[in-house]
Amino acid sequence: MKAFTVGTDIVEVGRIRKSCARDSFVRRVYAAEELEYFSAKRDPAESMAGCWAAKEAFGKSLGTGVRGFELTEVAVVRDELGCPHFKLTGRAKAIAEKRGLDFSLSISHTKEYATATVIAFAKK
Repeated sequence: MKAFTVGTDIVEVGRIRKSCARDSFVRRVYAAEELEYFSAKRDPAESMAGCWAAKEAFGKSLGTGVRGFELTEVAVVRDELGCPHFKLTGRAKAIAEKRGLDFSLSISHTKEYATATVIAFAKK
């Protein structure tokens, strides 16, 4: 296995804003912790797009895309400094544990675009 792999994604905020108008999309994609974080935002679309990009980048870092797990099993949460990281559950957690992986996550966004980069690396 490689020492590390990288996944990255970029998404238009407007596309996610449109998708999030459908409750079925929101329920399929975002975990409860993420929805709580978004609820504190005046305009959550940028943050929602950043989380979407992070989930896509996570799948790319695994080399599987977003297959084999539910998107809600890959929650983007923040530490006390506001830095994002993943809280994995279910099959996403099982895949990461089976492969012995940990992840580093970076998210950035503007009013128009959100991007995320994930580095998957072997736990020591």
